[in-house]
Amino acid sequence: MTERQNYDIRVRAEVTYVREQSLPDENRYVFAYTITITNNGSIAAALRSRHWVITDANGKVQEVRGEGVVGEQPHLLPGKSYRYSSAAMIETPVGCMEGSYLMMADDGVVFEATIPAFNLSTPHTLH
Repeated sequence: MTERQNYDIRVRAEVTYVREQSLPDENRYVFAYTITITNNGSIAAALRSRHWVITDANGKVQEVRGEGVVGEQPHLLPGKSYRYSSAAMIETPVGCMEGSYLMMADDGVVFEATIPAFNLSTPHTLH
C-alpha cells in the first residue's frame, strides 16, 4: 500500500498602493502586490499557470490567464515557499483580486491552488 500524497499549497498576498504611478483624476489606481506561495503538502509541485479575477468598485472585471508567474514556473519542495511581486491597475480606489494557480505535483497529479480574495484599496479608504 502506498502512502497517500497530500497536496496543500497556501497563498498569501501583501498589497501596497503605488501613489507615484496612479492618476486618480484619470481613474487609474495602481497596486503592487507580493505573493508568497507555500507548499504545505507532502509532495513537490510546480506552478504551471495562473488565473486572476480582478474586480473594481464599479463591478468591472478583468480576467488574466497565463503560464507561470513573472516568467517563471517555480517548483516547490514540501515546506518551501516562493515569493514574487507584480502589479495591477484598476479604475476605482477600491477593488479586489482572487484566483487560482494550476499546479502539477511530481507524481503527475494536476490540481488547483486557490488564491484567496484580497483587497486593493488606497490608504484610508477601507477601515
